[in-house]
Amino acid sequence: MDILSIQNVVKRYHNHVAVDDVSFDIPKGKIFGLLGPNGAGKTSIIRIITTITRADAGKVLLDGEQISSRTPELIGYMPEERGLYKKMKVGEHLKYLGRLKGLSIKECDTKMEYWMEKFEIKDWYKKKIEELSKGMQQKIQFIATVLHEPKLLILDEPFSGLDPVNTNLIKDEIHRLNQQGTSVILSTHRMEQVEQVCERIVLINKGKKILEGQVSEIKNEHKDNIFRLTLDHEVSGDLKYKYNIIEEKSNLYFSLQDGQSSNDLLQELIKKGIGIKSFEEKLPSLNEIFIKVVQNKNQ
Repeated sequence: MDILSIQNVVKRYHNHVAVDDVSFDIPKGKIFGLLGPNGAGKTSIIRIITTITRADAGKVLLDGEQISSRTPELIGYMPEERGLYKKMKVGEHLKYLGRLKGLSIKECDTKMEYWMEKFEIKDWYKKKIEELSKGMQQKIQFIATVLHEPKLLILDEPFSGLDPVNTNLIKDEIHRLNQQGTSVILSTHRMEQVEQVCERIVLINKGKKILEGQVSEIKNEHKDNIFRLTLDHEVSGDLKYKYNIIEEKSNLYFSLQDGQSSNDLLQELIKKGIGIKSFEEKLPSLNEIFIKVVQNKNQ
């Protein structure tokens, strides 16, 4: 069953169509990437899902039911513009946001203690938000987002401003929550981050869906039959078979033409006495695929 179903959603702002008849489904228990450049319509879609704004047309189903005023209690949303009250103390702030999500005071205290101990920040309890660094504030924002144990977690540019250590910390928590059954939407324009985290994606550009599917399947569908060899020394002399080759020191990149096999090249190199350290097919990055798809649609 799907945790979320977006059905022919349209959103207009004056004369601008921000979301143009977009449909996609997110399977329950998956980490899903909502991708596209800045201004593509990702945030407009998220605001509709979280009931901040309404769609002009189409439907949104959360766990099989039409979204309603109760929906925000079932969703944890961390916006790109961090919404913390800078004058409030950390403990007061988390308790306030937890209560808004339907937790009792006792539940807030128990869950806050768990998360603050987990992130090793118990001594921040009485600090004001404005006294914290951007990275520290991001941790507090993340805790506030997951405190009520939502069914669906929506993270908009969650790694923005984080150092590598804290980026990995948040990634680990995303994976852990997902393994416990939480469905996750990761919205970003940083497509290289998605390849490390997401199983399935949808690509949005200028308000339209241009690509959807499993990350592995999409990469295989758009591959160019380019292979990479790492050799123990450079190739000298001509090769019997005519490959499209770009040689960089001991790294050999080649693409196959019709009727050619990678085995032919490997056998020829072995006969020449050249040691092969590694051999792999070079799959395109999501960023390369996005550029390719957009360019093809604009032709």
